[in-house]
Amino acid sequence: MRVVAIAGPTASGKTAAALAIAREHDAEIISVDSALVYRGMDIGTAKPSPAELAAVPHHLIDIRDPLQAYSAAEFAADAQRLVAEINARGKLALLVGGTMLYFKALFEGLDAMPAADSAVRAEVEAEAAAKGWPAMHEELARVDPATAARLAPNDAQRIQRALEVFRVSGQPLSSFHRRSADAPALGATPLFSLEPTDRAWLHERIARRFDDMLAGGFLQEVKTLRARGDLSPDLPSMRCVGYRQAWEALDGLWPMEQLRDKGIFATRQLAKRQLTWLRSMPQRRVVPCDAPDAMEQLLASVRVSA
Repeated sequence: MRVVAIAGPTASGKTAAALAIAREHDAEIISVDSALVYRGMDIGTAKPSPAELAAVPHHLIDIRDPLQAYSAAEFAADAQRLVAEINARGKLALLVGGTMLYFKALFEGLDAMPAADSAVRAEVEAEAAAKGWPAMHEELARVDPATAARLAPNDAQRIQRALEVFRVSGQPLSSFHRRSADAPALGATPLFSLEPTDRAWLHERIARRFDDMLAGGFLQEVKTLRARGDLSPDLPSMRCVGYRQAWEALDGLWPMEQLRDKGIFATRQLAKRQLTWLRSMPQRRVVPCDAPDAMEQLLASVRVSA
């Protein structure tokens, strides 16, 4: 099986790296990104440009309407099928992205998690309204320290789901992410992780990219999505970093002038969570993405593995 994975935090240079590898190895790219699956969400997700998408075959991009969900289990099944199909064409399958739960699902498998329970969810949200999400995060730390350690105190969506899972099942969410006894065949896939040695380098790139998104019409993109009338800020698509902050600004929850700062801060928090996930992956091989020869280092490493 010919497959290589490229991971890393947001703005670490994964898209450029993937295109370079794909050109050298005649590869097809499988996106490992929970935001790129959505149609009409192009600017705020930093989706590859039409020219980039045309240059190399890409998969699992624009496969869902923002109203639809796409689970880690669905991704794992789709990715395994695509790897087999790409290999059958005599090509290298290149997994690229930053949604670490997708990588976990693909490499380790996921136990079946409890279904959503609207009553328990409402209970958690009511408590959060009274106490605040940092207090709920403290509660999560008591019952599921492993999950709490990788979540920000104000990450309402994930804290809510983790507490819901615990209250429904009596088991911590982290227990459903453990390595399966029957790990998928892709569990041994080489994983090259683009990580900065200087966090300030990444922060500067995050800020510059968010500025480029704003200049490129990101706010209008969110306005267009809102104008559909069938989307809400509770949907997974609209909870993506940047979209959530823009939606809240358009709702008047805080001044529009704060959108840039809030968007950049949320993206930095996402990058921090992604790096925490990556450090837990045993097959990870770090490539310093802020090194002057980062691309050369990555290409040389992939040549050995591909």
